[in-house]
Amino acid sequence: MDGKRAIITGAGGGIGGALAEDMTARGWQVLGLDLNADGLGRLQGGAMTRVCDVTDEDAVAEAVAATGWDGLDLLVSNAGIARPYNTPIEQLTLAEWRRLTDSHLLGAFLLVRACAPLLRARRGSIVLMSSVRALQSEPDSEAYATAKAGLTGMAHALAMSLGPEVRTNAVAPGWISHDPDGVRDIDNTQHPVGRVGRFDDIVGTVRWLTEAEFVTGQTIVVDGGMGRKMIYEE
Repeated sequence: MDGKRAIITGAGGGIGGALAEDMTARGWQVLGLDLNADGLGRLQGGAMTRVCDVTDEDAVAEAVAATGWDGLDLLVSNAGIARPYNTPIEQLTLAEWRRLTDSHLLGAFLLVRACAPLLRARRGSIVLMSSVRALQSEPDSEAYATAKAGLTGMAHALAMSLGPEVRTNAVAPGWISHDPDGVRDIDNTQHPVGRVGRFDDIVGTVRWLTEAEFVTGQTIVVDGGMGRKMIYEE
């Protein structure tokens, strides 16, 4: 993997941080972007980091240009407010709606637009981080579900627009534990695979997508089978 280059947003922790650390460990040059300077500072492995608001057009353009790279192998758009629930729709403010949807959708758009020439130069790929909430919902989750569904749509549209030079896919994680100590037995056993998800489940999926040359325009669901499980109240 010597010489491979990646930009990962939302790299200050969680899935994005795990991706950045995995890729640097495998010899990639990685630029990690996040609003959370403390989170970026905790990254292991030597990734380059930059504090960046992905909804700021100028900040995104400057972050990409500052790399000095003449090509890019992978863009992972993972940034976004990780709060699936909003206030009830009757009370949901326009500001709240825009803040959440922009963090996912506008951020992805700005990053893709800035990185497209670099990705074309190396026949790279894009991974957009969607969610199973793009496909199924709970009450009071309109903003998050809409944002994640938008990323799924963006993935197949970009696959057509940027192909064949650039492949684009989305990953839709299910329950990925950020706090293993807080997981109950029932949380694990209700999953058909017998456990909740881990960061490495998503890392492995993204790693596979970087090498899957015949896969584009797809949304890969990584949810331990929960989306196929029929659940009724007894």
